[in-house]
Amino acid sequence: MVRLSLPNEPLPYQGLNVPTAPHDAFWAWSIIFAATAGVIIRPFRLPEAIWAVIGAGTLVLLGLLSWQDALLGIEKGIDVYLFLIGMMLIAELSRLEGLFDYLAAFAVEHARGSPQRLFLLIYMVGTLVTVLLSNDATAIVLTPAVYAATRAAGAKPLPYLFVCAFIANAASFVLPISNPANLVVFGKHMPHLGAWLRQFTLPSIASIILTYLALRLALYRELKEETIAARVPHPKLGRGGKLTAYGIGAVGITLIWASALDLQLGLPTFICGTATAAAVLLLNRQSPLPVLKGVSWSVLPLVGGLFVMVETLVKTGVIGQLSALLHQAVGQSVAKAAWSVGVATAIADNIANNLPVGLVAGSVAANDHLPAPVVSAILIGVDLGPNLSVTGSLATLLWLVALRREKIEVGAWRFLKLGMLVTPPALIAALAAAIR
Repeated sequence: MVRLSLPNEPLPYQGLNVPTAPHDAFWAWSIIFAATAGVIIRPFRLPEAIWAVIGAGTLVLLGLLSWQDALLGIEKGIDVYLFLIGMMLIAELSRLEGLFDYLAAFAVEHARGSPQRLFLLIYMVGTLVTVLLSNDATAIVLTPAVYAATRAAGAKPLPYLFVCAFIANAASFVLPISNPANLVVFGKHMPHLGAWLRQFTLPSIASIILTYLALRLALYRELKEETIAARVPHPKLGRGGKLTAYGIGAVGITLIWASALDLQLGLPTFICGTATAAAVLLLNRQSPLPVLKGVSWSVLPLVGGLFVMVETLVKTGVIGQLSALLHQAVGQSVAKAAWSVGVATAIADNIANNLPVGLVAGSVAANDHLPAPVVSAILIGVDLGPNLSVTGSLATLLWLVALRREKIEVGAWRFLKLGMLVTPPALIAALAAAIR
């Protein structure tokens, strides 16, 4: 059995000074709860990052976390920040160069007037984008392209837009690069590519296929009543768009190579994304400002704030308590522990969003040197569990933002009803494949 651990490494959270004052822990947890709720609910329609930064700053100002420990928490996210910057640069460049519009129009043309075939083609394109560019790229860039292409074909966009939301999470553990949450969960203990593929190939296949089947059945009536045009205006892909496509291929190859060598993925992603953007901008003799303005920079302080809040949970002993419980469960039965933690993590995503849950889960996994099936179950819960509700993952929240720009509103209840039909079969099958 493959073990994703370093046997001789000291436990990273041994010897922590757990606060003895119960009221300190109470206030720390209350602030973290309120900040996390702000990230999910967005009171006053303020950006998610503001609530994360306010929560982290309040913890420091009230003395519940020292500024040194806060900086330590922020420092732990460096690889994630670099990964996000590189991927966001590539994604924004693809949007500006019309690469995703081209792919969406390509799908409409090859559907030849069949809504069912168009649904499948968009699902396939979404899978490819998620695997090679991360689930956030599917939510941010592919969603508006699908909207534009389906409107041009005379279709009702929403069934096809749901594809973007669900495949963004369902295909997000095919490769380490497919979801920033993968970097959060594993951190410096990212497994070799061979170990990753052994652990996640079958669960990924199960997740992708069953999510498609369940989503297709759930939206059967809408697709049956749909009529679409056989041809739509097909945008041409210029030199910049082609070079961007080559850059995406280079990013994929580089990151697979880095993962195979057990290197951290943030710096290679940042270098590839920056180099591709620079090459396209120089080729087109364009200013970098449009690309830089289009990048969602607020994601970085959002993730940084979450890292600080999780560092507080470490200092208050929550991580240690969770680690002890999971260690006890593993001692009794690895399979039962894996099933329990996979389902619990999936449910927790939809209460607190998968980024903070992933950070906590990653801290627990690093602390216990857990068996591979348990770690796999944690990751599957973090990545796939968010398909249950609209607040489950950052990618789904970004998908909602993209829909609002097109004046489309999807309520939490409507998404939950669809998520309740689509998510459980895929989650059970993926966990079963991982715990086999």
